[in-house]
This record gives sequence, structure tokens and C-alpha cells, in this order.
Amino acid sequence: MTLMNQLDIQGLLFDLDGVLYIGSQPIEGSADAVASVRSSGIPCRFITNTSTLSLGSLARKINALGFAIPPEEIISAPQAAVRYLRGMGSPTCRLLLAEDVKKDFAEFRQSDTEAEVIVVGDIGNAWSYDLLNEVFNCLMRGAKLIAIHKNRFWQTEQGLQMDIGGFVHALEYASGVKTTIIGKPSIDFFQIALDDMGLTADAAAIIGDDIDSDIGGGQQAGLKGILVKTGKYRQTYVEASSIRPDILLDSVCDLPVALGLRPSPAGRVAGY
Repeated sequence: MTLMNQLDIQGLLFDLDGVLYIGSQPIEGSADAVASVRSSGIPCRFITNTSTLSLGSLARKINALGFAIPPEEIISAPQAAVRYLRGMGSPTCRLLLAEDVKKDFAEFRQSDTEAEVIVVGDIGNAWSYDLLNEVFNCLMRGAKLIAIHKNRFWQTEQGLQMDIGGFVHALEYASGVKTTIIGKPSIDFFQIALDDMGLTADAAAIIGDDIDSDIGGGQQAGLKGILVKTGKYRQTYVEASSIRPDILLDSVCDLPVALGLRPSPAGRVAGY
């Protein structure tokens, strides 16, 4: 029985960094795997918490790495944040975002001192005590806190790197303000992709390398979870987690075999 029949999968959500590529290096076989799945007619969306690139830059990067993915199939957490802010009536914002990503937020008024909303994303080495204290005081004056995501760490070409979750948690702890999380594992974020495909959660699966935000978040939203042993995957971390993926694959390049799109050279698909 193929994975498609076993889990009744009619659509797929692919995480990007750690699943299809790491930094600027595609994972071996990933482009062919994606092409095989897309050519089969299975609806796909490519979802990401990446907050260092604007949507245009992200689409150019993905396609330069050899993935023929149309921009309309890419759903990024920053784009979901833009939708959310529009729903709030376009408030004045302080954007703790990479300069490239700020392009996607150009429609909103901005202020470092009178912000109604603080939007937190990846800003690398720009984090400092002074910056955290400025944001803390803004929150104490009534500003709301929005985080593009709250990931603990991520895989880079140089190794694991602390992500923005620790900074977001510190701001929450100090101010007592509850953060609105936009990207994975937010159920609303998964729902945007499902609505775009016209599918219900029980008919789709998420393929990711993060046991917490990809698999745990996806399962909480009602999807099946397919975990790959690439990117930030660490066996000891996964074994210590209470979250169990529905399927475990060595790499996304094993997905076409699991879906029955290619004959299996040797059974490399594992289930929990």
C-alpha cells in the first residue's frame, strides 16, 4: 500500500529551508522529487516561516536553486502577517525585520516610538539589550506584539543557529504581553494554504524537518505529518518529543516512492 492510499493524501504542503534546501544549497534529489510530485497532478503549496527574504526574493532564490515553482504556490509567514495587519485596520508598526522583507510591509505607517504593533522577524546580529529594552517599553505603553514565527533554532550551512523564539519569549516574559504568532505552528497559517488548495486538513499532509512547528503544528491543524531527516532534524530531539510523525523519511527525495509515483529500490519509508 502506498503512502497516498495509507493516509488518504490529496494535497501536500512542503516546508522549504531544511526540506528542499539548506541556505543556498539544494538537498540532493529534492528538485526532481518536487517535479515528480507536481507533474503527478497532486496539489502542492510551499510554506515557510522564513522572514529574511521578501516574497519576490524568495521566489527568485527557489527557482535559481532549480525548483520550477510558481510564486502563487509559495505562502510565506511575512505575507500572512501583511494580511493580518490589514485586518487590524493597517496600524502604525515598528518593523523588526530584515530590510528586504520590509519591502512587503511598505503600505503600513512606521514609527520607532509611537508604534501600535511591534512586528518581529529575523534581524540577525541586530539584536541587543538596548533594542529589547526599547521594544519592552513600547509594549508596556500598550503596543501589541506580532511574531512572524517563534522557532527555537534553524539549520544553516554553518550549523544550528538560535532563532527568534528566544527573543520573543523574553519580551513576553518581561512585558506580560501575549504574542500573536503568524507562521507555523499557527493553525490559521496552515488554513491559508489549505484554503488556497481547496482542501480540508484531513486530506493533506505537511512535509517538514521541524518536529515542533511543522509536524506538531500540522497535526494540531488536522494534517498528517511527514518528517524528513534533513535540515534541523536531530534524532535525540525527536525522540525526546511527545510529537510523533505519521511518516518518517530519510529525505524529501524519498517522497515520490512513498506516494507510489516511482518504484521503490529498497524500503526506506518508516512509520511511527
